[in-house]
Amino acid sequence: MTVGIFGGSFNPVHRGHTAIAEGIVSAGLADEVWLTLSPLNPLKAGSTELAADADRLAMLRLAAEGLPGVEVCDIELSMPRPSYSVNTLRKLSELYPETRFRLVIGGDNWRVFDRWRDYETLLRDYPPIIYPRPGEVLEGIPEGIDVCGALPLIDVSSTMVRERVAAGLQVNNLVDSKVYKYIIDHKLYL
Repeated sequence: MTVGIFGGSFNPVHRGHTAIAEGIVSAGLADEVWLTLSPLNPLKAGSTELAADADRLAMLRLAAEGLPGVEVCDIELSMPRPSYSVNTLRKLSELYPETRFRLVIGGDNWRVFDRWRDYETLLRDYPPIIYPRPGEVLEGIPEGIDVCGALPLIDVSSTMVRERVAAGLQVNNLVDSKVYKYIIDHKLYL
């Protein structure tokens, strides 16, 4: 079995995230995609807008409900911080030796991939599946790396969702309805 590890802050998870995960499974690039909550992204360590781990994990679980092949992984919550993808993937490989893991990243992360810890190991042992943002052109992709240009990408970001919530605007078209209810009920991002 091949599992795509789609890590992120998911602050909050939105329809773009779930569309990417579903698209990777539908395209046959992975049997499952695990939305993996990162408690602290080393490249975003200065962020002060991060909702609590428990809230982001709860929203991930709500968003993944009923999506075939899409699961939630909370392994990084029990690992040292900041969380490095290479450590997460090594740990998952130890726990699930029969599973082939691949890293799922956006085109924006591909452009700074050489700044990731042990990125050569990631390229070799966990060949990335890259999804570009709408209109983004990626260059210098080595053999064995998949670019998912045909995914149903939705032009939305977690920052956009947080800004709209803070401004009192609707976001129920940008996030799953259960996630929207969670944000409102828990007064997140106000």
